[in-house]
Amino acid sequence: MQQENIGGSVLETWEVDEVAQAWAANQIVLIDVRTVQEYALESIEGALLMPMAFFHADKLPGQSDKRIVFHCAGGARSERVARACIEAGIERIAHMRGGFGAWKAAKHPYLGINMGTGAPQRIHG
Repeated sequence: MQQENIGGSVLETWEVDEVAQAWAANQIVLIDVRTVQEYALESIEGALLMPMAFFHADKLPGQSDKRIVFHCAGGARSERVARACIEAGIERIAHMRGGFGAWKAAKHPYLGINMGTGAPQRIHG
């Protein structure tokens, strides 16, 4: 994990395997900031959807029990959202380096669409 101090706040950049481990242990809330269409085609099972276009940092819950970690397709949007959180006064926030592309490349499980039936299916990397 990389940390950047911004004023009195900390922006954390987590590696994919760190996110996967914390996710499996129920230690984080994972928020996907991609579009609805991207999320519908492929997503990390259980991740919440909050598209960047509709994002409001002041509507996020507190992080007393679980750290919030954002992700997107490649890492750029999630970093922008995390920085917006810091600008909104959140003291510690995180995003996943490399985004969903890195998640898939690391062979972590996710939900996809069975193109034959249109039904969701678990893909185990």
